[in-house]
Amino acid sequence: MKLGVSSYSFLPAIKSGEMSIFDVMDWIKENGGEHIEMVPIGFTLDDNQELVEEIRTKAASLRLDISNYAIGANFMDKTEKDYRAEIERVKKQVDIAHELGTKNMRHDVASRNPSEATIIQFQKDLPAIVNACKEIADYAAQYGITTSVENHGYHVQHADRVHQIVDLVDKENFKTTLDIGNFLCVDEDPLSAVKRNISIASMVHFKDFYVRPYDHNPGRGWFSSAAGNYLRGAIVGQGDIHIPHVMKAVKESSYDGYLSLEFEGMEDCRMGIQIGLENMKRIWDEV
Repeated sequence: MKLGVSSYSFLPAIKSGEMSIFDVMDWIKENGGEHIEMVPIGFTLDDNQELVEEIRTKAASLRLDISNYAIGANFMDKTEKDYRAEIERVKKQVDIAHELGTKNMRHDVASRNPSEATIIQFQKDLPAIVNACKEIADYAAQYGITTSVENHGYHVQHADRVHQIVDLVDKENFKTTLDIGNFLCVDEDPLSAVKRNISIASMVHFKDFYVRPYDHNPGRGWFSSAAGNYLRGAIVGQGDIHIPHVMKAVKESSYDGYLSLEFEGMEDCRMGIQIGLENMKRIWDEV
């Protein structure tokens, strides 16, 4: 098990100018992390070859793995021309992943509002999703990169929907970035969902949420699940996900890749990440 942090977790400090991506890398190393998951939000790597090379050099000097490169993408509701353009855009992002030196890359595939994210609509959208994922995975294979879809964006957030995409793409280098918390966004039990999908995971995100029922509006800072329940980001190990049970399921599976902490809470991001890392290390040793 290699424990690290998604750069996305530091977004408040990056956006405020308090930290650069290089500061983030130093912080992770100084706090016992073994890898960084690179998410270009708050900074950009597009058409910035110099920054890509600087990040790769910095990671090597710190002996900090770049575990994954995670980007957004959406192949839905496009003309044929725009659909092709989106695939080609993601392929260029695969080139960036290769230049960073990582062997894992997550790209999203579709996002819809909960009211539109029905199983009927998903089945209609499935051919376009699968075709795009196949083409991008084939392109990534030349670099030895495994591409993946995350349970993300309501439409492709259910464990069974993700599993179906991976099964239909049917490529050795196409899997899922499994986020244990995101299942709650579509009101699925994290432990059950993790057990169903851990066998097809190339990357695992650990995050935590506070959960309140639909008829208990806690006010500002919360968002709604697909069924209208309320969620708010929490420090890993302090929220309502039973992290020890999920950690045990991951530990007892065949998964032997990276564990990446994601923090989306209201606390200072550095404090939230630090406590979350401490909890993950402790719980891993206990389960």
